[in-house]
Amino acid sequence: MASILVVEDDEQVRVLVESFLADEGHHTLSASTAEEAIALLEGGAKVDLLFVDITLHGDIHGGLTLAQRVVEVRPDLKVLYTTGRGITDGMRALFVQRAAFLPKPFSVDQLKKTLFMNFEMRSPGAN
Repeated sequence: MASILVVEDDEQVRVLVESFLADEGHHTLSASTAEEAIALLEGGAKVDLLFVDITLHGDIHGGLTLAQRVVEVRPDLKVLYTTGRGITDGMRALFVQRAAFLPKPFSVDQLKKTLFMNFEMRSPGAN
């Protein structure tokens, strides 16, 4: 079981992702802003993976900036980026080292496959 911080400003997407992760046996924390995410982490939340929308509340690099800031303090943290906008090579160059990308819109199956293929995360009962 992993502990995953979901940072997504679209409430429907955030709830969908949290629900899927909980159904898979993972512990989730959530935030709709970078500031909320930082507060959770500074409050001592133990997190294995940061699931973050690259664009947060109109800031087209908000999620990139958040991930870079968090990884400075927690270099072992894995990051799964997502966005409904296209990404450039320049944006991809800003990804932290232990990262993957999942474009929106995505299905629950695509999310599950991305977690397993990139981070070897599977539900606790999976073989």
